[in-house]
Amino acid sequence: MPELPEVETIANGVDARVRGRSIVSVWLGSKPEPFRSTPAELVKALTGSKIEHVRRVGKHIVVDLTRDSAATRRRSTAAAGKSKPWRGQWLVHLGMTGRLLVCQPDEPVPKHTHAILQLDDAREVRFVDPRRFGRLSVLDLSAEAAPKTGKREKGTGSTDKGFVGPGQEPLDIPVDAFRALFRGRRTPIKSALLNQKLLHGVGNIYADESLFHAGIRPLRQAGRLKAEELAVLRSAIQSVLREAITLGGSSVSDYVDASGEKGFFQLEHKVYLRTGEPCLVCGTPIRRILVAGRGTHFCPHCQH
Repeated sequence: MPELPEVETIANGVDARVRGRSIVSVWLGSKPEPFRSTPAELVKALTGSKIEHVRRVGKHIVVDLTRDSAATRRRSTAAAGKSKPWRGQWLVHLGMTGRLLVCQPDEPVPKHTHAILQLDDAREVRFVDPRRFGRLSVLDLSAEAAPKTGKREKGTGSTDKGFVGPGQEPLDIPVDAFRALFRGRRTPIKSALLNQKLLHGVGNIYADESLFHAGIRPLRQAGRLKAEELAVLRSAIQSVLREAITLGGSSVSDYVDASGEKGFFQLEHKVYLRTGEPCLVCGTPIRRILVAGRGTHFCPHCQH
């Protein structure tokens, strides 16, 4: 599954290519699994909207949309006379094998394409997902639809200001808030790092790599880690994630960026998928165990 660096790379690539473009038309496939919003809701929200920004929140790609008041009046008599533009968001979760590609219209359409957004310059934004674990949805942030509280809506990961994700952002979380996430937790630290309600965006690859860099064994109980160990782990997570973003993410399965190019961070992996190979620091064979059902890689000498 694409994790934070891969999603960040894709979002940045799509943003650089399509920011400011308008969506002329929307085609959706017949398979129902990718659509968390109904096809009618997706078509209504996307068609005619302008792409203001494409960014990452956790493991989601968030496409900020606007539509001017004239277009809004043409689409809905209920909005007649309103001067504020319509606002919304297109949310894309890539699941296990999802891709968000920006293509020329004459490029062959892959077999497992579930959505095509035609832009005003004739290019297309395509969502491709062979295993259909990805999800597409829209949020209506217009004054009529949005709540006035400004608080996170229970279970939705969104507020009246839009999608905020289920947990804390690992790249900018303060050290005290990071420590507080794990206070009193009896689960292994590896399991806690994979809990998206605590720290969203970190998955199997970057949990393993970060724990190695921090020198912490994945089975250590999260709530028993010392304050200084958690501070080191936070720094390791942020360092690993930023380096992975710089290198375009890890292509260990189906991941490619918005142009269809693979990332390079897999060449820098210290433990992930290196079972039995010598540790690059001490030479001890890398071990693989299961933690919360996930393959987990670590060095039994360097991690304590």
